[in-house]
Amino acid sequence: MTINQRIPTGITRRAQYFIGIHGHWTGRADIEQYRARWMEHGVPGAQIDRVSAYEAVWGGLALPPSPHYDGGPRTLSGDVPEGPDPDWHFEAGLQRTALPYSFMIGPNGEFGLHAGDWVPLHSTVEGWVEAVALADHARRCARTTTTVTGDAVDELDLKGFERVPEVAALADTWWRGPDSLIAIYRGEAEVMNAPQCRTATVYGDLDKWGFRGLDT
Repeated sequence: MTINQRIPTGITRRAQYFIGIHGHWTGRADIEQYRARWMEHGVPGAQIDRVSAYEAVWGGLALPPSPHYDGGPRTLSGDVPEGPDPDWHFEAGLQRTALPYSFMIGPNGEFGLHAGDWVPLHSTVEGWVEAVALADHARRCARTTTTVTGDAVDELDLKGFERVPEVAALADTWWRGPDSLIAIYRGEAEVMNAPQCRTATVYGDLDKWGFRGLDT
């Protein structure tokens, strides 16, 4: 099966192109081989079904690094769910580097960070993939790139900007302005209770191509 045949549906053409050109598949895991053992340890069958469904769509997908969170998961892959009810989570994929948090899928399918506390970054896995794809696109198209951190993030003037909906924003948001895109990353600051880790990247002087697929 070619990579184009395996690209998930329900994402933008930009994200599909990003996966097709820059992603690769390392192979999906057979979650069913773990079902009996996980159930013996008290994992409900419905939660195993969630991992299996995730693996069937995203399992084995390796993407280029995200500009934050030390690049995100090395590959997307599910693992044993962790409870208790009603807040079951399961691993979204192993980190690329040593981090004080894990990448997890939340009880409602959110993609986020877990380190004792749970901070969802995007309301869907698709939102995470869209954000990584958009960061790659913006970086290539922007004539200027500016990064701000800490309190300066909250001082950004977003008047005249609109949210970019496909990233399914929760802790992390993307904003479109007249000639720029702004990515705001709050997940690490929230999960580690470290407000100095708030970060925003402003991609400026974008032309029509830079906004391709972002018509509002």
